Amino acid sequence: MIGPLYGGVATLAAPALRLLLARRARRGKEVPARLAERRGLSALPRPPGRLLWLHAASVGETVSVLPVLEAFAVAAPDASVLFTTGTVTSAELLARRVPGGRVLHQFVPLDVPRWVGRFLDHWQPDAAAFVESEIWPNLLAACRARQIPLMLVNARLSARSFARWRRAGGFARSLFGGFAQVQAQSAADAGRLRALGAGTVSAPGNLKFAAPPLPVDPAGLAALRAALAGRPVWLAASTHPGEEALIGAVHRALAPRLPGLLTVIVPRHPARGPEIAASLTGLAVTRRAAGEGPPAEGGVWIADTLGELGLFYAAIGLAFVGGSLVAHGGQNVLEPARLGCAIAVGPHVANFAEPVAVLAAAGGIAQVADAAALADWVAAMLADAPRRTAMADAARRVATRDADLPHQVAAALAALLPPT
Repeated sequence: MIGPLYGGVATLAAPALRLLLARRARRGKEVPARLAERRGLSALPRPPGRLLWLHAASVGETVSVLPVLEAFAVAAPDASVLFTTGTVTSAELLARRVPGGRVLHQFVPLDVPRWVGRFLDHWQPDAAAFVESEIWPNLLAACRARQIPLMLVNARLSARSFARWRRAGGFARSLFGGFAQVQAQSAADAGRLRALGAGTVSAPGNLKFAAPPLPVDPAGLAALRAALAGRPVWLAASTHPGEEALIGAVHRALAPRLPGLLTVIVPRHPARGPEIAASLTGLAVTRRAAGEGPPAEGGVWIADTLGELGLFYAAIGLAFVGGSLVAHGGQNVLEPARLGCAIAVGPHVANFAEPVAVLAAAGGIAQVADAAALADWVAAMLADAPRRTAMADAARRVATRDADLPHQVAAALAALLPPT
C-alpha cells in the first residue's frame, strides 16, 4: 500500500512543487532557464546507441564518480552517459570537470510519477545507476516497469536510516530488491542493505578514497604561495553558518602569539562572503571575490570564490575542515588529504565518519572538541613542521588507497548495458 500511496501524494503535490521550484530559482538554487528539466522535460535529444543514466545528488557524490566516468569511457567506448544531479553547484562542477562529449547533463526530475515518466520516455536509458543513498520510489518503480537494469553505486546507509527503512517493511524490500547490483562503501553498509532486501551486494570500497585531487592551477598556486610566504597561515575550509564566529575566536586567541597571522576562510557557500565579513567585527578582513588580497598585517582573508578550494589546500597545507564544529555532520576530509594537508575536524563528523576514523587510525587527522582545542592544534602545527609533514603524509597514503576502484565500478556498469 505504501508505494501507491506515495505516488498519489507526489502527484497531488505537483502544483506545490512547481511553486517550490520557482521559489528556489529566485534564491539561486535552481537555474530558471532549466526548470522544465525538474519536471522531466528536456531540450537535448537522446544520443544514438547505448545510454547509461548515472545520477548523483550533489557535489560530493559527483566528485566521487568522476573517475568512474573516465574509466567507463574505456570500458564502454561506444556508450553515452546521461548524468543527472539535483543541485546547481554540482551541475557547474560537472561542466568544468567533464566538458561536453559523450556525457550529457540534465537536472533530475522531482519524484512525481508523470514527470518521471516523461523523463524516461524521452531518454530511454539502457541501464541506470544511483550514487550513495539516492532512493526515489517513483523513479525506481518506473525504471523497473520499463525493465531498466538498476545499480546502486558507492552505497551507504546509516544506522538511523536503516531503522527508518525497516519500519517500511515490504515497501523497503521492493525498493532495495529492485537493484540488479549494489556496491556498498563498507561491510556495515552492505549488511544493512542486505537486511532490507538488496540481492547482489558487495563492499569493494569507498569511491571517496579513489577520487582525483581537486583541481589546482599551477600558475595560481605559485602566485598564492608567493603571497603567503614568510607568514603563519592556516585554512578553515567549507565552513557553515555559526562556524565562522568560532574561527574568528581562534584567530583572536592566536594572533597575540603569532604576529602577522593569516586565517583563510573558504565558506561552503561562497555567496555568504559579505555576510561573513560583516560578522567578524574587530578584525582586519578582506574578500577574494571583491578582488582583495590577504590583509597585510594579519587578519582574515575570506576566499569566497567558486572552485578554488583545491588551490588553497595545496598552498597552505594546514586545514580545518568545516561543518564539524557545528552540528552539520562535516565535509569531505579526503580532499585536503590528497593535497598534502595536516587536517583537523570538530566533533560533528557523522557524514564522513568512516574516512575520519580511517585517517585517525593512520595518524592523518586530529579531532578537536571545540574552538579552544582547535586554537591549540593550529598553534602546535605551526610550531612543528616535521609533525605537520608526517600527519600530511599519513593522510595522503590513506586518501589514495583505492585507486583501482573506479575501474571495477565502471566494469560493473558496462556489464549492465545490453551487448552491442
